[in-house]
Amino acid sequence: MQPRFLGQLGLADLITVTNAAIGFLAVAVAPTDPSLAARLILLAAIADGLDGVVARTLGGTAVGPHLDSLADIASFGVAPAAIVYVVAGSAWPIATATPAAGAALAIPAAFVGMATIRLGFYMLHDQDTRETVGVQTTLAATLIAVAYLAGVTDPVLLLGATAALSYLMIASITYPELYDRDAIVLGGLQALVVAAPTALDRALPRALLLCALAYLLFAPVLYWRRT
Repeated sequence: MQPRFLGQLGLADLITVTNAAIGFLAVAVAPTDPSLAARLILLAAIADGLDGVVARTLGGTAVGPHLDSLADIASFGVAPAAIVYVVAGSAWPIATATPAAGAALAIPAAFVGMATIRLGFYMLHDQDTRETVGVQTTLAATLIAVAYLAGVTDPVLLLGATAALSYLMIASITYPELYDRDAIVLGGLQALVVAAPTALDRALPRALLLCALAYLLFAPVLYWRRT
């Protein structure tokens, strides 16, 4: 008996499924190697951008957008939350039953929940537009991953950033899509960070962090496509 999806998936869909698998790998390695988990999240972000390029070039399938959102929950919801929990949970183990330990568990869990809500509303309202409401899950995950690679390992800072991003993912702030040229440049920088995160005293992840923060802060006002 052949699989029901045989012949119904395109190349873009296979890249999307790879994205989801990379997300699982990031979760699996986070407890022992958060740095590797962060690099895998950035690799998943590259795959997330690549599947869109392939779909626009070669054509997509009806199931593609649904697969994309499902994959994003794994790679850009659960995986970054796992890194934050590993770091904060090491400082405040849940067994201590302190408020800090509760926050170390609750904030990453809220991040996953808000990412899921954001992706659901994206599918409902924004998938066919050139802008989207709320911070993209890919951006939120990239910020967490690249901040860790840039040397931001303080659990208070990571929890605070995660809490802020959890809100921003569901906030009524409209973000435009990147121009293809800018997406290619950032994808190349992400690839360099994946390959050499500690080179030049972590200069590459710090540069990517600055780019991501600039988009987070200024894109709603300054980065709009010409109509």
